[in-house]
Amino acid sequence: MRGFPGMEDLGGLLKTAQKQMKEMQRRMHEVEDELRERAVEGSAGGGMVKVVFNGLQEPLDVKIDPAVLQEEGPEFLQEMILAALRQGLKKSQELAEAERSKVTGKLGLPGLEGLF
Repeated sequence: MRGFPGMEDLGGLLKTAQKQMKEMQRRMHEVEDELRERAVEGSAGGGMVKVVFNGLQEPLDVKIDPAVLQEEGPEFLQEMILAALRQGLKKSQELAEAERSKVTGKLGLPGLEGLF
């Protein structure tokens, strides 16, 4: 008994798609490992406050110039910390998006990196 025309190729197509998906998963895991090791910095107040994130948006370090503590009030320091955090987080997100799109970019499927 014969199936639908072209169905004999379906098994091969599915195997090829599964192989490609496994390769993409492997490559995405490599990218995640690389992002864990990469670092970006956000700064504010002319570098008086610096925050370092890795490519997975994990904060790694905070540096505050001691002069800020002596010259400015707590509100200024709070604003500088927030500004540095926002900048560092944005840079980290941009780095991650750029690196992940090297693997998923041709597919044009937003949010695909969350599957790996």
